[in-house]
Amino acid sequence: MIKKTSARIIAVKILLRLRQQKGSLASEFTLANELDEQEKRFAQELCYGLCRWYFLLEFQLSDLLEKPLKNKDQDIYLLLLLGLYQLQFMRVAPHAAINETVDAAVFFRKPWAKKLINGVLRSFQREHMSGDDNIVSANDINQKIPSADKISHPQWLQEAIVKAWPTQSKAIFAANNQHPPFTLRVNQQHASVSEYTQLLADDRSFQKTPYSDVGLTLEKAVEVNSLPDFAQGHSSVQDEAAQLAAPLLQLAPNQRVLDACCAPGGKTCHIGEMEPSLLALVGLDLEERRLARVKENLQRLNINADIICGDGTAPDTWWDGQLFDRILLDAPCSATGVIRRHPDIKLLRQAQDVSDVAALQLRLLNALWPLLADGGILLYATCSILPQENTQVIEQFIANHDNAQHDVIEAEWGITQPYGRQLLPQTKGHDGFYYARLIKSK
Repeated sequence: MIKKTSARIIAVKILLRLRQQKGSLASEFTLANELDEQEKRFAQELCYGLCRWYFLLEFQLSDLLEKPLKNKDQDIYLLLLLGLYQLQFMRVAPHAAINETVDAAVFFRKPWAKKLINGVLRSFQREHMSGDDNIVSANDINQKIPSADKISHPQWLQEAIVKAWPTQSKAIFAANNQHPPFTLRVNQQHASVSEYTQLLADDRSFQKTPYSDVGLTLEKAVEVNSLPDFAQGHSSVQDEAAQLAAPLLQLAPNQRVLDACCAPGGKTCHIGEMEPSLLALVGLDLEERRLARVKENLQRLNINADIICGDGTAPDTWWDGQLFDRILLDAPCSATGVIRRHPDIKLLRQAQDVSDVAALQLRLLNALWPLLADGGILLYATCSILPQENTQVIEQFIANHDNAQHDVIEAEWGITQPYGRQLLPQTKGHDGFYYARLIKSK
């Protein structure tokens, strides 16, 4: 019991940082390093689950509180949300979820809150949970909660998605609230997909991805080191949508290839796997700390690449003047296509961020275009589902560059856009992603 209480305290600390717009779940989760592995997994589920259902839980809590808490009591507010999350979404005994959440208030030196937390959570339990099996009555909750709150997305994002994808919005919201699938990219330098499946244990049921020729989706996530020959580079964890990038580059021997904004290196490695006879493979990223992960992946897969820490909008600070035959610009974006993997996006992103990042995307395109050789291909990619960051950026870029030709992507996947193709997140399928291919005319 004490261990789980510790995990709850760490979860509140992490979530307080997020509410203050400081860091992300991935960066702030280092606070959980003091926990043992069981506690850490518990804290991770609390943090990710609360972010995933934050707006639903917040609506429920507003109906249970007699008056709003003061701003200085955000820690107690988060404990209440965590309690509601445990009661509805976790396999935690209700008495443990309530009692240990109550006890956690003492750590924050607010013993007065114990009575409040206990009363709110037990009130929810009485009103919404069956006495026989302690399961939330979905019908009861659905009658009380407006549809917008069941979607559990911030209002600005709900409106943006409905505007962009009116007929697909419900499916998008549903996919965003699910746990992501666990998908592998099989390294063809070692084995074919069929050969690799023979190495998988019998209890690891899987299916081949429908659009990537080198993808396998496992029914359940596993520790990567338990995968066959993972340390030897036989496979990598990568979503199917991201696996489509390397084939779209139309790689060939003796090409010079730049992967801009390359961290954490999944696409860089896939490029090296697909075409081991490149003349040069360069990975560029602005953040030095993120490049460590890129180098680790390249080393595990035995792929040679030049890794540069530099700003894509300022090539004069790092470029050696040699033109590239292929450029992959996996541009910074709102990440609205991968919310299920990073549910803290719901708390961290604001409407203005979309406009800001779209301006950055255009600056990157303008800066990197001169580095592309005549006849070369630039592949623009984002993990966003918002047209403002995707087809509208490419439209504006082409309008300002006479030597930029839109190369239509013919594919079975995604939705045709005025420029490029858009993949929307699929339940048990690929993430949301966007691709547009440009050719530099002579």
